[in-house]
Amino acid sequence: MEIEKKEMQVASGYTAGQLMKFLIPSIIGVLLFLVPVSVDGTVTIGLGILADGLQGAISEYIPLFMTIVLWVSVVGAFVIKVISHPGIRNHKFLSSLFDIGVFWIVLRALGAVFATMTLMGIGPEVISSELTGQVVLFDLIPVLMVWFLFASLFMPLLLEFGLMDFIGSVVRKVMQPLFKLPGRSSVDALASWMGSGTVGVLLTTQQYEGGYYSKREAAVVATNFSIASIAFSLVIARFIGIDHMFVQFYFTVAVCGVVAAVICPRIPPLSRKKHTYYEPVGKQIDEAVPAGVSSFRWGVDQAVKKADQVKSAKDVISRGVFNVADIWLGLIPLVMALGTIALIIAEFTPIFTFLSYPFIPLLTLLQIPEAAEAAPAMIVGFADMFLPAVVGSGIESELTRFIIGVMSLTQLVYMSEIGILLIKSKIPLNLLELFVIFLQRTIVTLPVAALMAHLLFF
Repeated sequence: MEIEKKEMQVASGYTAGQLMKFLIPSIIGVLLFLVPVSVDGTVTIGLGILADGLQGAISEYIPLFMTIVLWVSVVGAFVIKVISHPGIRNHKFLSSLFDIGVFWIVLRALGAVFATMTLMGIGPEVISSELTGQVVLFDLIPVLMVWFLFASLFMPLLLEFGLMDFIGSVVRKVMQPLFKLPGRSSVDALASWMGSGTVGVLLTTQQYEGGYYSKREAAVVATNFSIASIAFSLVIARFIGIDHMFVQFYFTVAVCGVVAAVICPRIPPLSRKKHTYYEPVGKQIDEAVPAGVSSFRWGVDQAVKKADQVKSAKDVISRGVFNVADIWLGLIPLVMALGTIALIIAEFTPIFTFLSYPFIPLLTLLQIPEAAEAAPAMIVGFADMFLPAVVGSGIESELTRFIIGVMSLTQLVYMSEIGILLIKSKIPLNLLELFVIFLQRTIVTLPVAALMAHLLFF
């Protein structure tokens, strides 16, 4: 007698082993990315504990290490351009990392030069200042380095073993009518909410390039669901002195985020994005549930099928390692270059002040005290999410600081991190469109934040 046909068959025709292949990696992924954990009074996730632990252990070495990595990204790209040996140019790993256009090589070189100047304290003060280059190299890049390291290595647990397929089938009935999105987009939002907005964007880009989001869906999810984590929200609240109202503060952020996520995808430029898929792979998703089958059962069936496609742990690990190298060599040099430039414009030029003038009458109309002082905080967030809090920290009115803090977390699109990640990705969004979406989110959420602040909390 066969050993129960080798494995006991479950009701839907797959084996218990196949079910475990879906469940075990997915549960580990949920525990790492989506389950909140309180550590020393701060809410984080398992991934955050790993990232913070590594950063704490090697923090003093990270700026030098990443400066070397930045130069490797430049030298590698230059060598690939100069050497035409087919063995090198056709090497899939090397060509993917280093075979790039001249424009991107220039940006990588600019990032490496900025990092060197900041690390060594040489060159114009405007570049290596504690308000510009030092913010990027010593504050931002270490966080990105460790978060992207662990996120890239462990993200296959969310993507490749069926969890997205299961969640997509179960919550599609909510996400589709409300946000015009597939159900799996809820996982992006949760990953951002519990961990990091950049992790959410990384998840979105990989889903788009895998054929699971259309151009429109990817653009919508990346610009509306890559919300700031609870941990970072608490940092903002403390910095501007309203942490004693954190529950009211984060509730306002959540309401504003939902309102913006409903409205912004329905107006240009997001509404004009095509509902077509990334051409090299085409459409790879179908969340529709057949008649007579429960969403839960269908979700499990689809998840098991997806997990069964994973044939080798080595392939999963190699893709994770490649993602780490791609982020470190391809994205972080751009963060150093464009992030520094954005902060220079914000801190040493009046451009954002000029752009903020139209917000003064709007803030006055909404009865927000110190409107003229608060106006720059409405626009400077496009450079970096933390800058509105810096501008708002000196404002006397607690109501105004409350609204500035809310806006810094609901605008979402900022160039020092999220914006660069999107421009670098295959998602069809350009700089002008990102700025328009930033303004739309600001205009949509500002009245909501002001109304809630006036009626409920002040």
